[in-house]
Amino acid sequence: MTGTIRLTAAQALVRWLSVQRTESGERFIAGVWAIFGHGNVAGLGEALQAAGDDLPTWRGQNEQTMAHAAIAYAKQLGRRRAMAVTSSIGPGATNMVTAAAVAHVNRLPVLFLPGDVFAGRGPDPVLQQVEDWGDGTVSANDCFRPVSRYFDRISRPEQLMSALPRALRVMTDPAECGPATLALCQDVQAEAFDWPQDFFAPRVWRIRRPAPDPAEVARAAALIRAARRPVIVAGGGVHYSGAAGRLAAFAAGHGIPVVESQAGKSALAWDDAWNFGPVGVTGATSANALAAEADVVIGVGTRFQDFTTGSWALFANPALRLLAINVNAHDAAKRAAEPLCADAGLALEALTAALGDHRASPPPAGLKAAWFAAVDPLTAPPAVGNALPSDQQVIGAVQRAAGPDTVVMGAAGTMPGELHKLWKAPRPGAYHMEYGYSCMGYEIAGAIGVRMAEPGRDVVCMLGDGSYLMANSELATAAMMGIGFAVVLTDNRGFGCINRLQKATGGAPFNNLLDDARHVAPMRVDFAAHAAALGARALKVPGIAALEAALTEARGADRPVVIVIDTDPHASTPHGGHWWDVAVPEVSARAEVRAARAGYDANIARQRRAD
Repeated sequence: MTGTIRLTAAQALVRWLSVQRTESGERFIAGVWAIFGHGNVAGLGEALQAAGDDLPTWRGQNEQTMAHAAIAYAKQLGRRRAMAVTSSIGPGATNMVTAAAVAHVNRLPVLFLPGDVFAGRGPDPVLQQVEDWGDGTVSANDCFRPVSRYFDRISRPEQLMSALPRALRVMTDPAECGPATLALCQDVQAEAFDWPQDFFAPRVWRIRRPAPDPAEVARAAALIRAARRPVIVAGGGVHYSGAAGRLAAFAAGHGIPVVESQAGKSALAWDDAWNFGPVGVTGATSANALAAEADVVIGVGTRFQDFTTGSWALFANPALRLLAINVNAHDAAKRAAEPLCADAGLALEALTAALGDHRASPPPAGLKAAWFAAVDPLTAPPAVGNALPSDQQVIGAVQRAAGPDTVVMGAAGTMPGELHKLWKAPRPGAYHMEYGYSCMGYEIAGAIGVRMAEPGRDVVCMLGDGSYLMANSELATAAMMGIGFAVVLTDNRGFGCINRLQKATGGAPFNNLLDDARHVAPMRVDFAAHAAALGARALKVPGIAALEAALTEARGADRPVVIVIDTDPHASTPHGGHWWDVAVPEVSARAEVRAARAGYDANIARQRRAD
């Protein structure tokens, strides 16, 4: 292809994105979420309108939450496709910084396209411009730098010819994957340039699957052979590598039990014989017992977050060795681990060949059965009575109403811990939890992204009243777009999870539950009426049986169905779990705080220090 074509920078960006393909032939950037304002409406807005279905544009209600939808879409598809998100300059851009952090922490691809100030600086300072009188190159978009894997400011049209491929290289790299930000100076968006036509030739972006180094495989195999009590920690990398089947075969073939992080949950079906359940702070007794005794912990695609490791106090065996299978060298070398830096699936295949018929000693009998014997009664329908239902009973109702294609999802508050412990995921992709950044407000927008990623799946979004009040506006988007999913809204009148943490660290209940906050009049929100006003079908149910029936009716709806149920803010699963490092004051007038500090000091003494 020869010659040139005259386009604005924004028109060139849109045309280029529209021809970037996955290996299966789909657009890698499925479309663009947009809220227009000055800084993107005249340039990028004009280009997106002209593109039509070649690069669809969807309108959100809030810049942060529409970006959450993009993040959930990429997560549910295992990073094989992504979306772009654009905003005006100023508050529209900074609203997206929280979402960029969510994508960065979770290693998920999103293309952020915030408008920016004038490159020519003629009208400075423009409306919403952040001025730094010590640095004339700074704008509000510099906030994206620490939460972007790639950042660029486009101050000349031709810079897109290098910036766009760099951004997608990062977004499609399994080791460096994360958000890319191209800050688009608003005058440059409208500026014309003679573009080489071959710049717009379709391109296929292949996600690399790096093979392991033979020497690292040999060392890893030797470590496993020498282990007496090995355990595998399955992380999110199992899903992103598409390695769930190979993990199941590896565990069964070599007799090594598997425990799951939040990101790794559903890597194995809950009833797989080698799946011993969730691990860590929100873990099962079965999984945590294995982790505490393990002499070799094999991390597969995990970054060993504190919730997974019990703040590094869970792995109690003094002879412990870590083996980290990870495509990212940073994660593979954490805590003096023996690294096996490679794609998770290819690494497991290489280890299988190196181990031959080696099998580990069987784990203690009865661990898994004992765990379910303890927690299954918590999710059973309640006996007749007037007590508020627990979150565990709510989860039980959702589980009983779920089908084989149900995806349960959430992000923050009580639900991540309870779902990690209690949800029985039947297959990979049936559990979608944003718990890297634990971002309140991800839930409803995330449900949109999950459903857009897999339109045939039944999606149940679980969140509390606190998260709902923080970010609910994308219900209107889902209703407008005809995207159906169920929202189970548990109203425990406040931030129940943090209230329990506050009391566990010796504090007095304060400013978390609504009744403990400073107020003139008692607060009572009619969540069903509010959700209905945004276009959802909504109802409040009186108990667990009614919730279960409403969930069954909600399946297949063409818009969101919000089901509100009052719950007990104090109840939590008493089984399993582990200490979490939350610093307790050394000095306090409260005896409860002083007692909590004594316990804290004892746990700190058990903590494995970084090597």
